[in-house]
Amino acid sequence: MKKYMVIEYFKLGCFEAIYERYNQQGRLLPDGLHYLESWVSKDKNVCFQLMETDDVALFPEWFRRWDDVIEFEVYPID
Repeated sequence: MKKYMVIEYFKLGCFEAIYERYNQQGRLLPDGLHYLESWVSKDKNVCFQLMETDDVALFPEWFRRWDDVIEFEVYPID
């Protein structure tokens, strides 16, 4: 499987809503997209997630589940 770095930019004022949703529903990952590790910035406004998948088409599906509170960037790791 190929690894990807996902950078999540929390929309202004959404930090609590993000963690409330996460605590209630989890990461909401589609089948085939796997979480490996994550780090949140000191300011708690950016999260870096190391992910793994064989199907990059799963990223937009996952992003749609969070796009009301997060903006995403995804980068392949060679």
